[in-house]
Amino acid sequence: MNIHEFQAKALFRDNSIPVPKGFLATTPIEAEFAFRRLGGEVAVVKAQVHAGGRGKAGGVKLVKSAEEANSVTEKMIGMKLITPQTGEQGKIVHKVYVEAGSKIEKEYYLALLLDRKSAAITFMFSTEGGMNIEDVAHNTPEKIAKINVDPTLGLKSYHITDLLRPFDLPKGYAKKFRPVATNLYKMFLKYDFSLLEINPLIWTTDGEIMAIDGKMNFDDNALFRHPEIEMLRDFAEEDAREIEASKSGLSYIGLDGNIGCLVNGAGLAMATMDIIKHYGGAPANFLDVGGGATEEMVRNAFRIIFSDKHVKTVFVNIFGGIMQCDVIANGICGAAKELGLKMPLIVRLEGTNVDKGREILANSGLSIISASDMADGARKAVEAANK
Repeated sequence: MNIHEFQAKALFRDNSIPVPKGFLATTPIEAEFAFRRLGGEVAVVKAQVHAGGRGKAGGVKLVKSAEEANSVTEKMIGMKLITPQTGEQGKIVHKVYVEAGSKIEKEYYLALLLDRKSAAITFMFSTEGGMNIEDVAHNTPEKIAKINVDPTLGLKSYHITDLLRPFDLPKGYAKKFRPVATNLYKMFLKYDFSLLEINPLIWTTDGEIMAIDGKMNFDDNALFRHPEIEMLRDFAEEDAREIEASKSGLSYIGLDGNIGCLVNGAGLAMATMDIIKHYGGAPANFLDVGGGATEEMVRNAFRIIFSDKHVKTVFVNIFGGIMQCDVIANGICGAAKELGLKMPLIVRLEGTNVDKGREILANSGLSIISASDMADGARKAVEAANK
């Protein structure tokens, strides 16, 4: 789950991370009043959408008067903001954050993320913070320092020393940085983050460190422990299909392809997408119905897949361990008849009760293309989509 910048800034304040003063605005008048409340000569109006790269897309504007804050906000609210992270569909701006201007001496980059391979929390730091950090990561990755912190041992002083050692930093920077890094590490554990990013983390002309932006991604599986965080969820920023899937107990992520995928198990779902790409196709989604899916869950999965107007064929790839193939088969037949199947449906079944499942499909009267294995199914799905 992601949250907006203004929400991230509130969490930063609550956890002793210095941030500029700011106010949320949903109308031009509110933005004008926000500028006056800040009492400075300069402020920044920032579009609030779940995407990075807002500055380059026109979603971050410097204003020098209350009237300018009003006019900039009037143009910004309702606009479609298109960034590399939103894709061509973009994001509609519904609100802005009006923040006090800062006297920036230097911009830095700082992130904490969960490294599942090493079971550690990784700190990433660079002196090349700002809008071009993606280019830095791609072209000069040596300018980004990384350290891993074993959560069973915790963050130690030497971790921070090792993180900053490669860089020539201003006098007094390390002293200011240590409590910020420590508090961020505590936050990471406290709220079950999968990603916590500050870009830029600035060094002011007054010799202070301040978080000018904040990107937070929470582990969805841990949200039951944090109802106060779950309340911050903005459904307007999420794919309606993904919201519907979560209500049905399904794991769904929409993609840009035209082959719908219905699979049981996250690993098999990823392998299915890979093999579709291998044979020249493009998956339209990641969809894991899980190991204990019911017929109703399968029907809901089909509804979500069919709601994507780009889908031209569906590939069902099931390996029944806990899942029983006859249950899947009944769900497929029920969904196809209820929703009116109008596209090629390729089905590969293997595992528990597979013979019974195949018999149900064969006797359904539906035009179902059977696949002998995963590769055969992917080839047939790509062929059907291309036709």
